[in-house]
Amino acid sequence: MSRQDAILRSTNYFNDGDFLDDMTALVKIPTESQTRAGIKHCEKYLHERMKPIFIQMGFETKLYENPVDGFGPVLLATRIEGDGLPTILGYGHGDVILGMENQWVDGRSPWCAEISGERLYGRGTADNKSQHWINIIALKHVLEIRGELGFNCKFLIETGEENGSLGLREVISENLEDFGADVFIASDGPRIHRDRPTLALGSRGAINFDLVCELRDGGHHSGNWGGALSDPAIILANAIACISNSRGRIEVEDWRPPAIKNETRALLKDVVIDSGPSGPVPDDLWGEPGLTAAENVYAWNNFCVLAMTSGNPARPVNAVSPSARANCQLRYIAGTNYINALTALRQHLDDRGFTNVTIEDPPDENRGGYLASRTEPDNGWVTRIAASMGKTTGQKPVIIPQMGGSICNDLFTDLLGLPAIWIPHSYSGCSQHAPNEHILMPVCREALQIMTALYWDLGEEQVG
Repeated sequence: MSRQDAILRSTNYFNDGDFLDDMTALVKIPTESQTRAGIKHCEKYLHERMKPIFIQMGFETKLYENPVDGFGPVLLATRIEGDGLPTILGYGHGDVILGMENQWVDGRSPWCAEISGERLYGRGTADNKSQHWINIIALKHVLEIRGELGFNCKFLIETGEENGSLGLREVISENLEDFGADVFIASDGPRIHRDRPTLALGSRGAINFDLVCELRDGGHHSGNWGGALSDPAIILANAIACISNSRGRIEVEDWRPPAIKNETRALLKDVVIDSGPSGPVPDDLWGEPGLTAAENVYAWNNFCVLAMTSGNPARPVNAVSPSARANCQLRYIAGTNYINALTALRQHLDDRGFTNVTIEDPPDENRGGYLASRTEPDNGWVTRIAASMGKTTGQKPVIIPQMGGSICNDLFTDLLGLPAIWIPHSYSGCSQHAPNEHILMPVCREALQIMTALYWDLGEEQVG
């Protein structure tokens, strides 16, 4: 039995339709972590879909209750093959963003996996059910072919990532030995291009907050009072404009990260963000002047207005609104002074006369935030993983300093002290967090081959 036999096992699993069948079953469970009903489905996902596959592979499973009320449990599966072997920690999240029923094209349901061409639609297909399932199946096929992994393995499945992974830090902190490992290898987010296997060495952090301008109790006739009453929407719009200019350059000095290192520029030199023919195209004039789109996403900070309201947008009336609110977010890279980010914003607004704009906590469903963290590209595990991926695909994988999105990477790098490497199996045009979320079946097929070969290679030295 050989590396190629293991790859063939995963290839046949995909070609025979088993991958599609499994994804259909996973998508069917509406694991929305932002609803109370969804938490029950998250528990079902762990009990009915995750535990059985791990038990079948000879893993011991343990369920940790979440210490934060209203958040789902955490599953840890553990297989120890030898005291002297390295331990690999895997990760996935079974929860998904809200389904957004009735917003999907062609009458699709978010809870019904549907094939259209090379796309497989369904909530969670890209984020994150297919990604952790691919890695689990890859482990399974290595075990079936070799009879052992050749390393110890732990695999964590949480159910609250879309809500900020609240409670996961406490679970890990109170059980450090349970989650201890030598390296963290997991999958989330998109490749930089559908045809370019990618390694991400960290993630940007995220700080969510609301900006609010509330001036009076109710609206007043825009004819009788327009010109005499301050307009909170206009005030708020100007406040936002002093945070970021009209081309997306961050104007809050403390929000600007350290200059990009030469090593990081070298990693991103030839990286082009391309989501495919149906996806968005980067705006050349947006972001920090002088940076490429890839540098702006993978090596710089970004301020974003997620939503903004004043009055009743669906049924506007002729009245000066009493208040305006904007849901905002700062995505930041490691090295940013994130601890004082909101204090710096407060000072920035005050200095420009916006003392009537307050900074508030966002709604519960948008409150989750993450810390930025990354692993250095010269880490030995990065080298080994990149070599394996290159051997499997015949092309050198792209290495980015951190993914543009945010996830609980710091729990693994800072709390557990592990090098953390992400191998994404999706692409940037997948519509995650939106209606019509999908994965590309050819990418999934290749991902199965990559991960099966990687686990084979990481265990080969110890087995041999």
